Amino acid sequence: MTLRVVGAGLPRTATRSLKEALERLLGGRCYHMAEVFQHLEDVPTWRAAIHGEEADWRSFPPDSVAAVDWPASAFWPELAAAHPDAVIVLSTRASAAEWWESADATIFPVARKDSYPEYEEWLAMAKELLARELGEKWDDRTTAEAFYETYNERVRREAPADRLLEWRAADGWAPLCAALGVPVPDEPFPHTNTRAEWTR
Repeated sequence: MTLRVVGAGLPRTATRSLKEALERLLGGRCYHMAEVFQHLEDVPTWRAAIHGEEADWRSFPPDSVAAVDWPASAFWPELAAAHPDAVIVLSTRASAAEWWESADATIFPVARKDSYPEYEEWLAMAKELLARELGEKWDDRTTAEAFYETYNERVRREAPADRLLEWRAADGWAPLCAALGVPVPDEPFPHTNTRAEWTR
């Protein structure tokens, strides 16, 4: 399949809600970290890419019409180049501090684990990706917040302006539908995977 959307946003920028919205709009699978847990056979390919090996970005991630969240969004330039007609969506939060507080309460505690039974290779991948993107001090708030800012600025600078959509969950359907040329659904925008839901 050809990707119609390449997500460039970091985890905890409403990517799970974005996944559900894009699946509704595009009628196909949107790849997300949640998909990796369901398809652990993909982990070796992601780990190889993290270590600099080239993947076939025209066919990986497989069977998808969109890809958001890590690990895919860490390779947004490669995916965007392989799918030149795709919209690049940079999902963001209101501030670096808000992003850190969300990540620190949800995904980072998982990455801090020393062991994760049944998901050991996944945990190794997550730690390798964090080190690749944020550096060895990824668990430091100041380091992480600075990364959030510089990462988003790099996307804004490097993504072709005519393909880039910067989006927040509060924006809802309209900007996504306009960028994709599809009608706005007559239903509420999905808001899922909140911090409270994660905690429960």
